[in-house]
Amino acid sequence: MKIKNLLLATFAIVASTITVNAQKTLVDVAVGSKDHTTLVAAVKAADLVATLQSAGPFTVFAPVNAAFGKLPAGTVDYLLKPENKATLAKVLTYHVVAGSFNAAAVVKAITDGGGSVTLKTVSGGNLVASIKEGKVILTDERGGVATVVATDLAASNGLIHVLDAVVLPK
Repeated sequence: MKIKNLLLATFAIVASTITVNAQKTLVDVAVGSKDHTTLVAAVKAADLVATLQSAGPFTVFAPVNAAFGKLPAGTVDYLLKPENKATLAKVLTYHVVAGSFNAAAVVKAITDGGGSVTLKTVSGGNLVASIKEGKVILTDERGGVATVVATDLAASNGLIHVLDAVVLPK
């Protein structure tokens, strides 16, 4: 119970340091972040702006610019090419879960699941959320791991949780 309370307190502190206008859509919030310019460019290239501006709600696990920089050289440029739009869309929708799940709900689901919970993504894949060293991590279908570094960025159509790495589908 102490670990759960510590995690919830940590998420609350991180979330409270970031003020977001809840009248803005998920796309508007991302556009307003200097740390998500690569993600925004990718969302535009994949023609997902309208989807992420729709009613939702959605929970978006949003990698920062540095996360895209961790991918093998040339990956982002490759994905941004018009002929790779379907692949880019699959990668991006792998970061989206239908519904609005705040940090407390994610931690509760992990706890209730005995240490992990499987999240079904909009792309049809699975992400496994668990806790490591007091932080929520996501493990993708390839075994890659991303850490949630900020939570509960509110938008009119859902929430954003910020990741330090890009998660990839099979």
